Amino acid sequence: MNKLLLIMLFALLAAFHLSTKGAAMDYRQLTPEEERVIVHKGTERPFTGKFLNNKEAGTYTCRRCGAELYRSNDKFESGCGWPSFDDEIKGAVTRIPDADGRRVEIVCKACNGHLGHVFTGEGFTEKNTRHCVNSVSLDFVSAAAAKNETAVFAGGCFWGVEHLMKKMPGIISVKSGYTGGRTDNPDYKSVCTGTTGHLEAVEVVFDPGKSSFSELARLFFEIHDFSQTDGQGPDIGEQYKSAIFVQTADQKESADEITAQLRGMGYEVATEIRPAAKFWPAEDYHQNYYEKTGKSPYCHIRKKIFK
Repeated sequence: MNKLLLIMLFALLAAFHLSTKGAAMDYRQLTPEEERVIVHKGTERPFTGKFLNNKEAGTYTCRRCGAELYRSNDKFESGCGWPSFDDEIKGAVTRIPDADGRRVEIVCKACNGHLGHVFTGEGFTEKNTRHCVNSVSLDFVSAAAAKNETAVFAGGCFWGVEHLMKKMPGIISVKSGYTGGRTDNPDYKSVCTGTTGHLEAVEVVFDPGKSSFSELARLFFEIHDFSQTDGQGPDIGEQYKSAIFVQTADQKESADEITAQLRGMGYEVATEIRPAAKFWPAEDYHQNYYEKTGKSPYCHIRKKIFK
């Protein structure tokens, strides 16, 4: 068996092993461009990636599964047009020889998502290694925000959910937007057609030392009708459905426990527990709506359920 055939066989076996390993994982929903690169091993255009010139301290994570991949202190400027790193977080990246025998692909070890390619012997840094990575394959957690967590809740019209979530201790920010859909860059008009698959939702950034995800989730269930399947109150349509878009395995476990508790109390629960998806901020006039208008929420009123 010649060397090229051996390389091809190894690559196929490695890809099969990793893809089957990740088949049961809950992945974040990807945009069409993210899927083209991460799943179908595409490449973003050089000098266009959002992290190319990012110099902030923090950690780069896998866009598909959230696994930590690279530290900011291993990032350097190579002039190649893509973010470059001379080292990875130990055990985070798998190398797979390309079938042509010339390049080596790098994938996220946790989910087999395509990252880019790795090169050695170029002399850019003392480590003599360059991980050439697509920005679209990455997310970034800044060092300053690392202690904070993010939660995403959809409970009908986002105005009221946003307004009431802000009252919890330790809230850093609450943003109204759209998530869970099939299209990029949704706007209010397109989402209201009910054809994009997006739900009106709020993205909550919070200090878990002051309010836990469980406390936020319990508030979420107390401020809307989680038994309604076709919308929320008079707002009928897919975009008004009740859902929690869990960001971590711990959030999923917590959400599942709370919904089980509610069912044990005799409640019907229509709320969907979905994996995290791309969150698109809504137009400016939707942000801080009740503060801007001086009105009071008319779709959401807190009714205590939990002790």
